[in-house]
Amino acid sequence: MRVLLFKTLRVFSELNLQADFENHKIFTMSKKYYIKTFGCQMNFNDSERLRGILKTMGYEPTEDWKEADLIVLNTCTIREKPDQKVLSHLGEYRKIKEKNPEALIAVSGCLAQRMGWELVQKAPAVDIMFSSFNMHQLPELVNQAQAGYRAVAILEEPPEDEDRLWDFPTERDNPYCAYVTVIKGCDKNCTYCVVPFTRGRERSRPLESILAEVKTLVEDGVREVHLLGQNVTAWGKDLGLSEGFALLLRKVAEIDGVERIRFTTGHPLDLSDEIIEAMAEIPQVCDALHLPFQSGSDRILEMMDRGYTKDFYIGRIEKLREKIDTIALSTDVIVGFPGETEEDFKETLDLIARVRFEQIFSFKFSPRPGTPASEMENQVPDDVKTRRMSQLLALQKSIMGEIAREYEGSVQEVLVEEGRGDGTYIGRTTTNRWVSLQGNDKLLGRIVKVKVKRSSPFNMDGELLEVLR
Repeated sequence: MRVLLFKTLRVFSELNLQADFENHKIFTMSKKYYIKTFGCQMNFNDSERLRGILKTMGYEPTEDWKEADLIVLNTCTIREKPDQKVLSHLGEYRKIKEKNPEALIAVSGCLAQRMGWELVQKAPAVDIMFSSFNMHQLPELVNQAQAGYRAVAILEEPPEDEDRLWDFPTERDNPYCAYVTVIKGCDKNCTYCVVPFTRGRERSRPLESILAEVKTLVEDGVREVHLLGQNVTAWGKDLGLSEGFALLLRKVAEIDGVERIRFTTGHPLDLSDEIIEAMAEIPQVCDALHLPFQSGSDRILEMMDRGYTKDFYIGRIEKLREKIDTIALSTDVIVGFPGETEEDFKETLDLIARVRFEQIFSFKFSPRPGTPASEMENQVPDDVKTRRMSQLLALQKSIMGEIAREYEGSVQEVLVEEGRGDGTYIGRTTTNRWVSLQGNDKLLGRIVKVKVKRSSPFNMDGELLEVLR
């Protein structure tokens, strides 16, 4: 197989391999694809977009990778464990070429962007590689791979035509709730994080493009819109919009048919008073927020370059609860950052106890190549990380149990999303908790009033009271 490493879009035009999207000249019909997704909601939304691209190319999905003509691994590299999983899957997936020599294996996403050609050397079965910068180039890359080239297109920065991606449809699993990417990249410089490199600096999607997609989704039956970004609350800054993300919330809410709005993930520094006011004033904005704090120690926060203190973070929480007394909070925490002492860790436990999060995503510090934190002294031993993680989880389990009991007997509005086939249906409250109830298919996609009969930390059983809309 011949090898090409593409650095710029110019290469595509010079080789006369540019896809003709309008006439579908290069698309091959009756082929199957399989996508394996790792990581965050952004990656899952990217995979939905890749599925839409592949549909326009004539590919059909399969749930069995052994039947696929194209396997795509959409990767994450925020921690070491996903890296290892990707390499393990590649080792398994390469067997497909024994049965089908024409089958293609593609790697996309953050690990592809970080490792580039090094990943191809470790996994020579890879035929195609691209990152979140250039997902829209997938048709060209498939065409090149089918022509016998190894199509590796890892760009140093987003291409000028990156917005071509929004011209493609998404293929969603959930007909009633949809992710909508509104901003890519991050301008923060957290010392443990690879996102500014793998996803680039912040690029806000134009308002008109976002609203057009939301309108299309609503016409397709979507009732809940989940706005996504590595730092979603920074939307609009690079567009010169003074109202920023608060403006976007209000504009999305004005679209007829949008019943619910959620968003992930924000940064405490960008959670402005204007955004909190908009959350409180807009009926469609759900009373749930994911706001990472990462550490409760001011010393560790400074080493992380997070830009705020423990008191600042708690002040944002107090402001939220002052305006939205029903707000349900979730967060991210890193345990065992380099130099973290027992006193530092106690500050983290103290913050958790004071805020009382409904859900915590906690991770042992994992050094990422190329980040400042990976080179810091006083790396915390793994056994210490494990012990501290156990302490944190025990505290959080106790808090979650207390919060769960507070839900019992309450009345909640639930968007019914799925039926289990035995008369049981599940949906989510505005506070992002799953509820099971008895009903029929007429409930699907409806917002109903439910009385919570039993509540545990991870799910609730409810009694249907009324179909609202």
